[in-house]
Amino acid sequence: MSATVQAVSLNPHHGFSKQPQSSIRLLAGLGVEDDAHCGTTVQHLYLKRKNPAAPNRMQVHLLAAELLDELNVKGFSLGPGELGENVLTRGIDLIALPKGTRLCFGKEAMIELTCLRQPCKQIETFRAGLQQEMYAPAKGLPRYRVGVMGVVLCGGEIRPGDPVCASLPPGPHLLLS
Repeated sequence: MSATVQAVSLNPHHGFSKQPQSSIRLLAGLGVEDDAHCGTTVQHLYLKRKNPAAPNRMQVHLLAAELLDELNVKGFSLGPGELGENVLTRGIDLIALPKGTRLCFGKEAMIELTCLRQPCKQIETFRAGLQQEMYAPAKGLPRYRVGVMGVVLCGGEIRPGDPVCASLPPGPHLLLS
Protein backbone atom coordinates (compact mmCIF):
# COMPACT_ATOMS: atom_id res chain seq x y z
CA MET A 1 0.00 0.00 0.00
CA SER A 2 1.41 3.39 -0.90
CA ALA A 3 1.14 6.35 1.46
CA THR A 4 -1.41 9.06 0.74
CA VAL A 5 -2.86 12.23 2.20
CA GLN A 6 -6.27 11.47 3.73
CA ALA A 7 -7.25 15.00 4.76
CA VAL A 8 -5.83 18.49 5.21
CA SER A 9 -6.91 21.04 7.81
CA LEU A 10 -6.13 24.48 9.17
CA ASN A 11 -7.35 26.97 11.75
CA PRO A 12 -6.59 30.69 11.46
CA HIS A 13 -7.10 31.04 15.22
CA HIS A 14 -5.32 29.30 18.08
CA GLY A 15 -7.53 26.44 19.18
CA PHE A 16 -7.26 22.71 19.67
CA SER A 17 -8.88 21.46 16.47
CA LYS A 18 -8.50 22.50 12.84
CA GLN A 19 -11.14 22.57 10.12
CA PRO A 20 -10.84 20.19 7.12
CA GLN A 21 -10.18 21.88 3.78
CA SER A 22 -10.21 20.82 0.14
CA SER A 23 -6.53 21.82 0.03
CA ILE A 24 -3.88 23.69 2.01
CA ARG A 25 -0.91 25.69 0.77
CA LEU A 26 2.49 25.21 2.39
CA LEU A 27 4.79 28.24 2.50
CA ALA A 28 8.54 27.51 2.60
CA GLY A 29 10.04 28.40 5.99
CA LEU A 30 6.66 29.42 7.42
CA GLY A 31 4.10 26.60 7.51
CA VAL A 32 0.48 26.35 6.40
CA GLU A 33 -0.88 29.52 4.83
CA ASP A 34 -3.65 31.07 6.97
CA ASP A 35 -2.99 28.69 9.90
CA ALA A 36 -2.39 30.14 13.38
CA HIS A 37 0.95 28.27 13.63
CA CYS A 38 2.39 29.78 10.44
CA GLY A 39 5.51 31.90 10.97
CA THR A 40 9.30 31.95 11.12
CA THR A 41 9.30 32.18 14.92
CA VAL A 42 7.53 29.85 17.34
CA GLN A 43 3.73 30.19 17.23
CA HIS A 44 2.67 27.61 19.84
CA LEU A 45 1.39 29.81 22.66
CA TYR A 46 3.13 27.98 25.53
CA LEU A 47 6.51 28.01 23.78
CA LYS A 48 6.01 31.58 22.57
CA ARG A 49 5.65 32.76 26.18
CA LYS A 50 8.96 31.09 27.04
CA ASN A 51 10.95 32.45 24.05
CA PRO A 52 9.06 34.42 21.38
CA ALA A 53 12.19 34.71 19.19
CA ALA A 54 12.80 30.94 18.95
CA PRO A 55 12.66 29.52 15.43
CA ASN A 56 9.43 27.76 14.49
CA ARG A 57 10.39 24.06 14.29
CA MET A 58 6.71 23.04 14.49
CA GLN A 59 5.20 24.66 11.40
CA VAL A 60 3.14 21.64 10.31
CA HIS A 61 1.50 18.87 12.36
CA LEU A 62 1.11 15.47 10.67
CA LEU A 63 -0.91 12.56 12.02
CA ALA A 64 -1.50 8.99 10.86
CA ALA A 65 -5.12 8.12 10.03
CA GLU A 66 -4.45 4.68 11.50
CA LEU A 67 -4.31 6.29 14.96
CA LEU A 68 -7.76 7.80 14.42
CA ASP A 69 -9.03 4.39 13.28
CA GLU A 70 -7.70 2.80 16.48
CA LEU A 71 -9.13 5.51 18.72
CA ASN A 72 -12.52 5.41 16.99
CA VAL A 73 -12.74 1.64 17.63
CA LYS A 74 -12.24 2.52 21.30
CA GLY A 75 -15.22 4.92 21.12
CA PHE A 76 -13.55 8.33 20.84
CA SER A 77 -15.29 9.32 17.55
CA LEU A 78 -12.56 11.52 16.04
CA GLY A 79 -12.54 13.03 12.57
CA PRO A 80 -9.91 14.77 10.45
CA GLY A 81 -8.44 17.90 12.05
CA GLU A 82 -9.90 17.24 15.48
CA LEU A 83 -6.50 16.45 17.06
CA GLY A 84 -5.08 19.64 15.57
CA GLU A 85 -3.25 18.08 12.63
CA ASN A 86 -2.71 19.90 9.35
CA VAL A 87 -2.05 16.73 7.34
CA LEU A 88 -3.68 13.35 7.97
CA THR A 89 -1.81 10.52 6.22
CA ARG A 90 -2.49 6.84 5.60
CA GLY A 91 0.03 4.10 4.89
CA ILE A 92 3.13 5.57 6.55
CA ASP A 93 4.28 5.10 10.16
CA LEU A 94 5.11 8.73 10.88
CA ILE A 95 6.38 8.33 14.44
CA ALA A 96 8.81 5.59 13.40
CA LEU A 97 10.56 7.87 10.90
CA PRO A 98 13.88 9.41 11.96
CA LYS A 99 14.48 13.08 12.60
CA GLY A 100 15.30 14.85 9.34
CA THR A 101 13.12 12.62 7.16
CA ARG A 102 11.78 14.55 4.20
CA LEU A 103 8.21 13.98 3.13
CA CYS A 104 7.15 14.99 -0.37
CA PHE A 105 3.50 15.62 -1.18
CA GLY A 106 2.14 15.75 -4.68
CA LYS A 107 4.34 17.56 -7.18
CA GLU A 108 6.21 20.15 -5.12
CA ALA A 109 5.51 20.40 -1.37
CA MET A 110 8.16 19.07 1.03
CA ILE A 111 8.32 18.92 4.83
CA GLU A 112 11.29 17.93 7.01
CA LEU A 113 10.37 16.18 10.26
CA THR A 114 11.73 17.85 13.41
CA CYS A 115 10.03 16.28 16.46
CA LEU A 116 7.11 14.35 17.90
CA ARG A 117 4.06 16.28 18.98
CA GLN A 118 3.83 16.15 22.74
CA PRO A 119 0.43 15.37 24.19
CA CYS A 120 -0.78 18.26 26.33
CA LYS A 121 -3.61 18.60 28.82
CA GLN A 122 -5.81 20.10 26.10
CA ILE A 123 -6.17 16.57 24.68
CA GLU A 124 -7.78 15.41 27.93
CA THR A 125 -10.01 18.51 28.01
CA PHE A 126 -11.08 17.78 24.41
CA ARG A 127 -12.05 14.16 25.19
CA ALA A 128 -11.85 12.53 28.61
CA GLY A 129 -9.48 9.54 28.62
CA LEU A 130 -7.83 10.53 25.34
CA GLN A 131 -4.53 11.78 26.76
CA GLN A 132 -3.56 8.37 28.20
CA GLU A 133 -4.04 6.90 24.70
CA MET A 134 -1.34 9.24 23.36
CA TYR A 135 1.54 7.35 25.01
CA ALA A 136 3.04 4.10 23.80
CA PRO A 137 6.08 2.33 25.21
CA ALA A 138 9.18 2.39 23.02
CA LYS A 139 12.19 0.50 24.30
CA GLY A 140 10.88 0.90 27.84
CA LEU A 141 10.45 4.67 27.62
CA PRO A 142 7.24 6.66 27.19
CA ARG A 143 6.79 7.62 23.54
CA TYR A 144 4.29 10.07 22.18
CA ARG A 145 2.08 8.94 19.35
CA VAL A 146 -0.04 11.99 18.62
CA GLY A 147 1.79 12.79 15.40
CA VAL A 148 4.92 14.51 14.22
CA MET A 149 5.94 18.09 13.56
CA GLY A 150 7.95 19.50 10.70
CA VAL A 151 9.15 22.54 8.82
CA VAL A 152 8.30 23.41 5.23
CA LEU A 153 11.29 23.13 2.88
CA CYS A 154 9.37 23.58 -0.38
CA GLY A 155 5.99 25.24 -0.61
CA GLY A 156 3.05 23.99 -2.60
CA GLU A 157 -0.51 22.78 -2.52
CA ILE A 158 -1.51 19.58 -0.67
CA ARG A 159 -4.83 17.84 -1.29
CA PRO A 160 -6.48 14.64 -0.06
CA GLY A 161 -5.39 11.78 -2.32
CA ASP A 162 -1.91 13.21 -2.94
CA PRO A 163 0.87 10.63 -2.66
CA VAL A 164 3.34 10.86 0.23
CA CYS A 165 6.96 9.89 -0.43
CA ALA A 166 9.56 9.66 2.36
CA SER A 167 13.32 10.21 1.98
CA LEU A 168 15.40 9.19 4.99
CA PRO A 169 18.34 11.34 6.07
CA PRO A 170 21.89 9.95 6.01
CA GLY A 171 22.63 7.71 9.01
CA PRO A 172 23.05 7.29 11.81
CA HIS A 173 19.36 7.99 12.30
CA LEU A 174 18.03 9.79 15.37
CA LEU A 175 14.58 9.04 16.76
CA LEU A 176 12.11 11.88 16.78
CA SER A 177 11.67 13.15 20.32
